[in-house]
Amino acid sequence: MTPEQFEVKANPALWERLGMNVERFSGMPKMLTEAFRGIYLSQKNRPARMEYFDGMIAELHSGRVEELVTAKDAGRPVVGTFCVYVPEEVIMAVGGICVGLCGGSQGSIPDAEKVLPRNICPMVKSAFGFKLGKICPYFQAVDLVYGETTCDAKKKTWELLDREVPTHVMEIPQMKRARDKALWLEEVKDFTSKMEEVSGRKATAEGIGAAIRVMNAKRLALQRLNDLRHHTPSPISGKDMLLIQQIAFYDDPARFTANVNELCDELDERIAAGVAVAPAATPRVMVSGTPMALPNWKLHHLIESAGAVVVNEESCIGTRYYKDLTDESTATVDEQLSLLTDRYMKIDCSCFTPNDDRIEQVLVEYRASGAQGLIDYCLQFCHTYNIEAVKLREMCEREGIPFLAIETDYSPEDVGQLQTRIEAFIEQIRG
Repeated sequence: MTPEQFEVKANPALWERLGMNVERFSGMPKMLTEAFRGIYLSQKNRPARMEYFDGMIAELHSGRVEELVTAKDAGRPVVGTFCVYVPEEVIMAVGGICVGLCGGSQGSIPDAEKVLPRNICPMVKSAFGFKLGKICPYFQAVDLVYGETTCDAKKKTWELLDREVPTHVMEIPQMKRARDKALWLEEVKDFTSKMEEVSGRKATAEGIGAAIRVMNAKRLALQRLNDLRHHTPSPISGKDMLLIQQIAFYDDPARFTANVNELCDELDERIAAGVAVAPAATPRVMVSGTPMALPNWKLHHLIESAGAVVVNEESCIGTRYYKDLTDESTATVDEQLSLLTDRYMKIDCSCFTPNDDRIEQVLVEYRASGAQGLIDYCLQFCHTYNIEAVKLREMCEREGIPFLAIETDYSPEDVGQLQTRIEAFIEQIRG
């Protein structure tokens, strides 16, 4: 597909049906089209199988939303989420669909700041503003929002969001002791009851077992893809990998898995043939930190425009989402929920204290990826990740790893400053 052929599709009739502010939203497809052409379709030597994921962006405001509406019409509940700490398997077991909500754009923040304080993180403000302004088709399509207590800004915003759309909040434990796992297990059981109420269906052992297998297959495919990108030279850009990981939160799981595996097959062939997106001597950078919701491509675009390649993301839009699988061998609902709890308790969210497992995980992934430097990315006012960067810096100094901490938001105002810092960092790597 040439850049000129690519277009994010519009569907005003569908948006009208969802109660959106159609007049205001009508300019969004054109803006996203131009951004995607400039950031993604301008890349050279992309894998041919990226065409599927480009197509998902083209259908982001139309085809995928139509699928959700069709599912709703058939009685399947749609649950919107912002976090990897949601037991998707439970939603799927009752016939539901789990979908990531909008929260990665500057455009909705003025809506949120009419209500919320200015000094909270851009993702929370962006998400809340999308709902207030009725400018996110996914927010308009969901039956329920899943909220969690991974930070203070989120857990207080959910109280206000519940006035706009039904919001179920799960309490995320802040430590990983036995009593904390017991708390989380009770939260998972409560969420299961909530999903049974919303769907009118029972979460059976057969249903949960099938969902665990689907999600394990999806996570295995993403693990395979991430392993392949670690090859030197890398067969796929960091920007394309980021895009795929973002689409993982929107796409149908089985269809997504099939297309990721087909892309992996192509990457196997590219590696065997010596085809790469950049020469082997290209500086390799790993990114850690806060998640990057669509269409937040700012940091990766800056890094790769400066002549490096991003080879790993230790993030919720990254390995935290797919590094752990769930045991498939159990037969009862109680056993399955307990094992799901075990799996989700392994996520190294910065809400935990102490969270030294995350520091060790970053080092493991850094070494596996063949990176030559670590950039820690933090959204403004995301205090847990920002403070945890102190321990990351100490680890990097101890291990002799080049380290750069970046704190930013969704606005373009600091792009010039960030570009200067990133270029200097890449020169440091080059030596």
